Amino acid sequence: MRVLKPWMPRLPLARAALQRAVWRLAALALLCASAVHAAHAAHAITDDRGRTVRFEMPPQRVVSLLPSLTESVCALGACARLVGVDRFSNWPASLAALPRVGGGLDPDIEAIVALRPDVVLLSTASRAADRLQALGVRVVLLETRSQAEVRRTLDKLAALLDLPEGEAARVWRHIDAGVQAAAQSLPARARGARVFFEVSPGPYAAGAGSFIGEILTRLGARNAVPATLGPFPRLSPEYVLRADPDVLMATRRSPLAASGGYPGWQRMRALREGRLCVFTVEETDVIVRPGPRMAEAARLMARCLADKAP
Repeated sequence: MRVLKPWMPRLPLARAALQRAVWRLAALALLCASAVHAAHAAHAITDDRGRTVRFEMPPQRVVSLLPSLTESVCALGACARLVGVDRFSNWPASLAALPRVGGGLDPDIEAIVALRPDVVLLSTASRAADRLQALGVRVVLLETRSQAEVRRTLDKLAALLDLPEGEAARVWRHIDAGVQAAAQSLPARARGARVFFEVSPGPYAAGAGSFIGEILTRLGARNAVPATLGPFPRLSPEYVLRADPDVLMATRRSPLAASGGYPGWQRMRALREGRLCVFTVEETDVIVRPGPRMAEAARLMARCLADKAP
C-alpha cells in the first residue's frame, strides 16, 4: 500500500480544488466579457435620421462638415479631436491648421477617408452620408434649425464624445444667459418692432420658428414671417413688400447690400427711412450658425434694433 507523505495532497481533493479554480476563472472571464460588451453596446448615439450608430470606443478622430457642428465640438472642449473640417469652418482660429475636405454638400470623399475618421458629423441635408457609409465610415447626421435642436445637438455631441457630465449644460447656460443679457440691454422703444431677416438671396427668410427668429422673439421683436411658413422659407419679393416690416436685416450676400433689394422694394417704408442692417461677412457667420455663438448673434441683432427700430 502506498503511503502519502504529509505534504502530498490527496488526489481527489486536488482535482476538486483545481476544478473550482477553473470555474472561478471562467466566471470572472464571462463577467469581464459581459462588462466590456455592455460598455461597447452602451456607447451609441441615435442621430437625427433616427438611426443608431454604435462605436467600440468614444470617437477620437472627428471630421465635421458643418461649421455650427465644428463650433459646438470646440465649445464642448473637444477641438483637439477634430482632424478635418469643411471649407467654411473658421472659428475658433486654431482650425486654420486643419485639412479642408470640401463643403457639407460637396465633400471630398477621398480626402475624408484618408483622414481615417472615427466619425463624420454632417447636416441632415447632406447627400454624402450614404457614400461615406458604403466605404465603412461612421456618420452622424444632426439638425439644428431651432434653439431646442441646438441644445439637443450639444447633448448628443457630448454623449458621442463621452465628455464629462454637465459639459453640454454648461455651454447651453452660457448661450442662454448671453441671449437674455442682450434682451435686457435693448431700449424699450425698440421692443415690438416687426423684423424681416433675409438669410440668403431668394429671398430666403428666417421665420419665427427658426433659431434666428426665436432670438428675435426673445429680444422682444416681432417676426414678419410667421412660424407656419417654416424655419427658412423662400418668399416672393411681393410678400415682403406687403408685410411692410419696420426693420430689415440681411447678410452681405443679399441684394439689399448692393442694389437696394428686389424690384419694388424701393417703395418699402423701412428702406426709404434707412431702417436696414446689413451684417458683415464675419457677423453673418456668427448669426447664421446655430451653435455656441448665438449669444453674440443676439447682441448683433439687439444692436441693430436699438439703432434702427422706429
